[in-house]
Amino acid sequence: MAVGRIVGAHGIRGEIKVKQLTDFPERFAPGSRLYVGEEAFQREVIASRPHRGMLLVKLSGLSDRNAVEHLRGKYLFIDREEAMELEEDAYYEDELVGLTVETMEGELLGELMEIMWTGANEVYIVQGPRGEALIPAIAQVVQEVDLEAGVMRVKLLPGLVDWE
Repeated sequence: MAVGRIVGAHGIRGEIKVKQLTDFPERFAPGSRLYVGEEAFQREVIASRPHRGMLLVKLSGLSDRNAVEHLRGKYLFIDREEAMELEEDAYYEDELVGLTVETMEGELLGELMEIMWTGANEVYIVQGPRGEALIPAIAQVVQEVDLEAGVMRVKLLPGLVDWE
């Protein structure tokens, strides 16, 4: 599970600038262990601190700017088993992407392909037989999420999709 994305190096001592992708900042506390990039090599967090809306993180084994410069754009991951429990009716992105989306009446809208993060609420990008639909992740629209069945049921509000 991705908890952060490396946006660049900071200074000369091997710190990285990280965009936090989790609601649990304790993931970056000293002593935490993170996997870096697709190669998934594990590193311990030595130190972290907020900096201009991001985090500056120092990882074990990365002692200078040259050691971290090539990490730009890579993600920081945790094991799925280490995920924090969420409140009822809250889901992790990887639980939702891939769900079949249908209306409450059973009309197939398609597959949830991606989640767009906006300021107000998330928007689910659904690709289906009639094209792409942008579904706001709000209680009035998303009526049911059944992870076991792999289905999300939605109530389409007037004007929400423009299919003819």
